[in-house]
This record gives sequence, C-alpha cells and structure tokens, in this order.
Amino acid sequence: MPEQQRKPATFDPVWDQIKQDARDAIAAEPLMGGMIHTTVLHHPTLESALAYRVAMKLASDEMPAQIVRELADSAYAADPSLGKAARADLVAVFDRDPACHSLMQPLLFFKGFQAIQAYRVGHWLWSNKRRDLAYFFQARVSEVFGIDIHPNARIGKGLMIDHAHSIVIGETAVVGDNVSMLHSVTLGGTGKEDDDRHPKIGDGVLIGAGAKVLGNIRIGNCSRIAAGSVVLQEVPPCKTVAGVPARIVGEAGCDQPALTMDQILNSSPGE
Repeated sequence: MPEQQRKPATFDPVWDQIKQDARDAIAAEPLMGGMIHTTVLHHPTLESALAYRVAMKLASDEMPAQIVRELADSAYAADPSLGKAARADLVAVFDRDPACHSLMQPLLFFKGFQAIQAYRVGHWLWSNKRRDLAYFFQARVSEVFGIDIHPNARIGKGLMIDHAHSIVIGETAVVGDNVSMLHSVTLGGTGKEDDDRHPKIGDGVLIGAGAKVLGNIRIGNCSRIAAGSVVLQEVPPCKTVAGVPARIVGEAGCDQPALTMDQILNSSPGE
C-alpha cells in the first residue's frame, strides 16, 4: 500500500507569533485564559479568529453573532486579500505604535485595528452587491468603535490608526498602502454632489490628530499633514502641510513619515 503523502504545514509567521503571544499572556495572567483561548487559540487560522472577533464586536439583538460570523467567514474564504491586508495592518500597528507590545494585542484590544477589519468585510459585501448588509456593518462599526467608514471607500493594506476615535472616511475616499492616521481625522466631501467627492490619500502618508482633508483632492505619497490642519488643496509628494487652511511648510522630513510617526514640524513657515 503506497504511503500517503503528508501535506506540508502552512507557514504563517504572523499567526504563529500571535499564538505564542497568547500562550505567554495566559502564563502571565491565567484569568485571561478563557478569553484568549476563545479568541485566539481555539482557531486554526488568523482569518477564523478575525471572523470570530468581528462577530463578537458587531453582533446585536437584531443580528446574532452567528450570522455576522458566517458573513465574515464567507468574505475571508472568497477573498484571500482580506487576510493579507489584516496581517499587514497587524504588523503596522506593532511596528508604529509604541503602546503595542505584541501582535496579539490589536486583535484583542485595539479598536482601530478591529474597526478596519470589520470595514474590510463590509467593503467585500458592498463590492458583491450586498449593500444593506454592508450598511449594517458600517452602522455597527460606528456605534461600537466610534469610527465611521463608508463601505465603498477603498483602503489599502498596512493601515495604522492610533487611538482611533472619531475617524470619518467618506464614500469615494481612497487610502493608499502603509498610511498612518491619528484620532479625529476626517476624509470628507464638500457640498452635496453625489459623484467622486472625497480625498485620495497616497501611500505612506502620515495624517495628524484632528486633521480634516476635504474634497476630491490628491495627497501625494509620503507626505505629512500636521495635527489640526484643514486641507483643501492637493498636496505634492513628500511635503509637510499645516494650518487652516493648510499650506506647505516644508519637506516631509524623511522617506516614510507614516512609518516613523514623526509629527514634529522642523521647518518654519515660508521655508
């Protein structure tokens, strides 16, 4: 009888590290054991754990957790890019947020990461013409996390939202890869037009706390928007803008401002 070939083990360093973080956390704090087993160690893949976490957060009396989980499971099974984006988001939070000390923490505790993963499932529903379900995801993300992202918005991978309170991202907004933003950021429209009306954020952009970017304008790759700024005009790549209304106050200061999270303005106005 021929030997049955063994299927090679799947190599997933992010998920493997999360499981090790989970075991370490239980050893350090046994009272967390039940929650961590249910949320992490019970699941065979990160996608399964994410579907469970999204369901636990978004479920309501009107929409039971089992239905939300089945929707999330369907999304992850149909579109592998959702899992890849989640891994990039996890690594982004771990690398850029000094308050994050393990890959497990965003999955369990960080509402910015959790909200983005729920948005990604809602976006998948929207893209597959299941619009009312997508609106349900948007509404619940807003109610639970205080983050309002239209399911039609397009958001790249490697997004880090620090503190993640009062974020608003409009229907036709586009956010590139490896973007970092802080709390109270708005990517909004102007007027009542219903066409393409929201900002297009390039790759590697850093958006400071409370910044408002309004209208169908392009924010160039690797630029910085200072905290509290109101941006109404396009921003070239690798520049820093500040003020109300915002204007260019200098260079971005480094090749990847979203990765360094450096928000100090070294250039004086007019330079």
